Amino acid sequence: MALPPKKTLPQLVREALAAPRPEAVVERVDGAWTPLSNVALLERVEHVAAALRDAGLAEGERVALISHDCVDWIVCALGTLFAGCVIVPIYPTQAIDQTSYILQHSGAKLLFVDTAHAHERLQSVASLPRVVRFDAQGEGSLRDFEQRGVQSAPALTHATPDDLAVLIYTSGTTGNPKGVMLSHDNIAFDAQSSLAYGFHGISPRETVLSALPYSHIFEHTMIYIYLLARVRYYICHDPSGLLADLLYVRPATMAAVPRIFDRVLAGTIATALQHGGLQAKLVPWALRVGHDYMHAKMIERVWRLGLWLRYLVARTLVLSKIRKRLGLDRLHYFVSGSAPLHVDTAMTFLGLGLPIMQGYGLTETSPVTTVSRLATNRYGAVGKPIPGVEVRIAEDGEILTRGRQVMKGYYNDEAATAAALENGWLHTGDIGRVDKKGFLYITDRKSEVFKTAGGKFIAPARIESAIKRSLYVTQAMVVGEGRPHPAALLNVNWDLVRGALGIPATTSPAELARRDDVLTFLTREVEHQTSDLAPYEQVRRIIVIPDEFTVESGHLSPAMKIKRRVVERQYGQQIEGAYQADLHVHAHA
Repeated sequence: MALPPKKTLPQLVREALAAPRPEAVVERVDGAWTPLSNVALLERVEHVAAALRDAGLAEGERVALISHDCVDWIVCALGTLFAGCVIVPIYPTQAIDQTSYILQHSGAKLLFVDTAHAHERLQSVASLPRVVRFDAQGEGSLRDFEQRGVQSAPALTHATPDDLAVLIYTSGTTGNPKGVMLSHDNIAFDAQSSLAYGFHGISPRETVLSALPYSHIFEHTMIYIYLLARVRYYICHDPSGLLADLLYVRPATMAAVPRIFDRVLAGTIATALQHGGLQAKLVPWALRVGHDYMHAKMIERVWRLGLWLRYLVARTLVLSKIRKRLGLDRLHYFVSGSAPLHVDTAMTFLGLGLPIMQGYGLTETSPVTTVSRLATNRYGAVGKPIPGVEVRIAEDGEILTRGRQVMKGYYNDEAATAAALENGWLHTGDIGRVDKKGFLYITDRKSEVFKTAGGKFIAPARIESAIKRSLYVTQAMVVGEGRPHPAALLNVNWDLVRGALGIPATTSPAELARRDDVLTFLTREVEHQTSDLAPYEQVRRIIVIPDEFTVESGHLSPAMKIKRRVVERQYGQQIEGAYQADLHVHAHA
């Protein structure tokens, strides 16, 4: 496959929007799905670019953007690039101290924000740049800003493919975020190569739905992939409304993270249990049969007549109806990234007729490095390198990658850049292996592997992924450095636990976490989910956390990754107590 020529992102976007499309992007406006044509989208982008230059921003200067997903986000990000400036995406949920750090570290000269609430959160930020707000009226509003662009001369840029385009900050799970410098070619190459290699079967004018945050590099690059694919591009504003959006859009594909897949399954079973009767028995049975059949077919490579017959019944009576009820009856496949996807989750979705294509990458790789293909998907692997990208495994098991997708470096951090890049190879910090057919498998994060008191190395992500197969567990973090065995801190789906044990809905999470029947139930659930692991990997202690880990509480990064040091520090006493207790289970409430 010939590699795409070097281009700037404005060049790429102009080509992608050249063909007439009345519904290039579509979003809800006052509750109604409202399309924007390719012509109107390009006009708005050019008006923002002209307004930025008229406001005195020079090429190469940084423009920050804090917003939930919407058309305005795309318009402002692309307008920044068309002006020759650099876009700095920031999560709307980013802690205010880290938002302040990013704004100051990046030297942003102008900031786009979506709401008055988002603007109010920034009042404590020192040296806040000029703010343009999406939802405002009059001066200081995006509408007014665009109108100034209409009256200004068109923005002309001398940017080259190797110039900085996006300055995107890592999640900062272990300190201040690092500014990843991505060039025009980094992202343009990654989008084109990924589309050509991994998105077979997605035709122009088919519908897609965007649900992950644009401030995450995964969905950020998906913007360019979808524009290049010339699909009807629908935008989900809020993940809480995802089901309603799915039912309306009925997408051909969608990018998601494992957390979404796990919650879809939990929600499906919870709904069935609430209905009671035959449905409460049939739905869990059918999902289990679908999983078992696909596991036998795809993983074990065996065929069992009885299992096949049960699957035909389950598919006819239940699974096909679930798929339609979820708005997924036209879906060709999901794309999954950002975190490990357990093979059992993948098999359950495959039983529903919904393949999940896993990929792998980092913010530092724009992000796609490897991707699975529908025709050659190997479950448990994260695919093969996209064309033009190399992957190899270092002596210590670390995954290294090289190619046009690799960042220019970390902004104003030569030491971190030197540590990450060596002779063009990026040290990913992930541990993995490549099989004889070239498929990449991820084992864990290099920095998170720990050794037990027995001298065994533990990859926590592997155990956490197994535990989160449980419908009753929403989040898990495994600890055990220097301990005799691993322990797990759990966030719990309390509605399902109450239903399973017949506990009144008014019982609080704090009370539930102290109940012996709840602790025994969750202990058995975790033991069951980890029973297929090696003996030294099996969890012997659980610590039940009544409240969810959240970004706002500081336990999760904006990319929804657990801040392990923060959690271990806050719950250190409970972890210590769990290991010292003679009881099998210790709970904190």
